[in-house]
Amino acid sequence: MPKRPSSLKIYSLVTLMTTWWSLNYIVAKYALREFPPLMASGIRMIFAGSIMLAVYSWRRSSRPRPSWTRSEIARLIVLGILGVGLNQFFFVLGISMTTVSHAAIMVGLSPITVLFLAAASGLEKLSALKLTGMVVALCGVGVLQLSSSKSDGATLLGDLLVYGAAFTFALYTVRGKRETAKLDGVAVNTFAYVGSAVAMLPVTVGYAIGFDFARVTWVAWASLLYMAVFPSVICYSIYYYALTHVPASRVSAFSYLQPLLATTMAIPLLGEHPTKSLIAGGALVLAGVFLAERG
Repeated sequence: MPKRPSSLKIYSLVTLMTTWWSLNYIVAKYALREFPPLMASGIRMIFAGSIMLAVYSWRRSSRPRPSWTRSEIARLIVLGILGVGLNQFFFVLGISMTTVSHAAIMVGLSPITVLFLAAASGLEKLSALKLTGMVVALCGVGVLQLSSSKSDGATLLGDLLVYGAAFTFALYTVRGKRETAKLDGVAVNTFAYVGSAVAMLPVTVGYAIGFDFARVTWVAWASLLYMAVFPSVICYSIYYYALTHVPASRVSAFSYLQPLLATTMAIPLLGEHPTKSLIAGGALVLAGVFLAERG
């Protein structure tokens, strides 16, 4: 029987995961300075899909080949396109229209969105405390919009698109739980990223035709590669690894650090400056999520 990894190792990995996810907001801004949003998303999917396919093939070379029906494969691909393809589509497009701090806070609504969808599907019951948390978080979103202005780059449309990324991933989490129960994280991510890369290929090729790749700097290419390797492949692998050894609630608790880390990094790296409305709105959103998760 394999030895259980130490708590220090697990939480060190989860801390790295949270940091890399937080840095992804900053890196995406650098990539979008030179690539159109949809093209950047498509190239990221191609990079991530290629890496996941290589990892999956390497792992399966020493393991029994799983038996799947065509309908199971089709459902996994559809779920992957929904939870990964659309997630990245909305995220990249949204963050091109808003600030890092706004985007991080909108993504912070993910736990509440999962809770709401689970309740709508009959998988969860909404207690008074959970409902209170949802209301507090929504009030936080309202306050957050008071800090939006054309001068700082934050827009309501951008915030809504980023929330669309959180919503599609939450829908994937709820709807895909039963479908992916028998698969490991590598298999799930491989179907998701490869399927999404293929689905976005026409859009990616369409943007690539006539695009002057010679003018793209190494910074933009490195940013796209980072987005494909760290938040897409490595972080999700750490996430699934951590869930096999510690309760999901402890892993998800680290998500509260993302808005703080992303906003803090955006100040020196992008020149963003938090306003009073931003701080108040973010605090209300995180407080609402905290109440809803413990209701």
